[in-house]
Amino acid sequence: MVTIIGGGIAGTVLAGALARDGVSVTVYERRAVVEEGAFLVLDGHAHDTLGELGVPVADLRAVSHTVNGLAVHEAGGPDRVVPGDGRRLYFRPDLMRVLTDFARRSPADIRYDCQVIDFDADTVRVGVPSAVSGTDFVRQRPPSDESLPIDGPLIAADGIDSMVRARLEPDRPAVYAQQVVVYGVTDGPLPVSSEKSLLHFQIHRVGDAPATDAFGHLWNDDTAAWFARITRPAIPVGDVGFHPVDEWSAAVRAVAPDIPDLVDAMLDDTTTVHVSNARNVPLTNARPPRDDVILCGDADHAITPAAGVGARDAIQDAFALHQAIRTGASLSAAMTARRDHITTERARAARSRPRPPGRHT
Repeated sequence: MVTIIGGGIAGTVLAGALARDGVSVTVYERRAVVEEGAFLVLDGHAHDTLGELGVPVADLRAVSHTVNGLAVHEAGGPDRVVPGDGRRLYFRPDLMRVLTDFARRSPADIRYDCQVIDFDADTVRVGVPSAVSGTDFVRQRPPSDESLPIDGPLIAADGIDSMVRARLEPDRPAVYAQQVVVYGVTDGPLPVSSEKSLLHFQIHRVGDAPATDAFGHLWNDDTAAWFARITRPAIPVGDVGFHPVDEWSAAVRAVAPDIPDLVDAMLDDTTTVHVSNARNVPLTNARPPRDDVILCGDADHAITPAAGVGARDAIQDAFALHQAIRTGASLSAAMTARRDHITTERARAARSRPRPPGRHT
């Protein structure tokens, strides 16, 4: 039996893949339905991995949008276009519906509105954070604050503010990455002057800082989505979430001064934005993985959205754990290998990052 804390991307796809192979799986997720969030891009490696885990590729394609390439525009430097390499853009609720349907068909036992408050070697202590919704996603729930037995590994896929990581490694909290991220989706399709189905990044350097502000967007015949990465102090935790677009319009305009007409068109056709603090969970000085309690995805190694690999890394964690559980291999060895791969890949990405062409303010 496997117990998973967290019903996001990693927890849901892992539960579905294990249950599909006949492994008994219970997932505890504190939210009523995991549908909130902005949008994300998955690359070809992530799609290949999801397919190997059994997620229907046709279902993924049906709810996502083609990304033909990544176009980087920066003042003082040449424009660069990177091939799409199988990338597709998802609105998070659409991706989660596909993954949840996959897991339910497995069938994994997913218990929404169940928050794991604490755990020990044999039990998880579960509470109900809010009233259960009317959805049939909720198969059952325990009474508030009940200790339930576990028999087998406990996998913590409970996100960047992981309760499990806080218990195991209290000295490894999430760290603010010095940027606030604003996500917007226009109220309808919005053709603009840029090339269709490319994910455009308008880079704006702030002094000589290594981080760059950016305005990104993609549009096609069905939708238009945009984001802004803004270097500034963190917003209060209570302000993370959805806001009227007018509250952030000036800050968004400031990060893309070279394309004011395009940015204004996007802002004028957007009603609300999702605002969050970009944060990292560093692997530096992380304690070695254990076989009985395993950190997975953002709970172990969250990275700022600027890297564009967080969801892919979580999916590949799920694949590594699935393989280890299915074959009876060591879970700690599987996650040690994953950490080594992630650390190497991030170091390589940092070395290949272009140096600032000069001072731009």
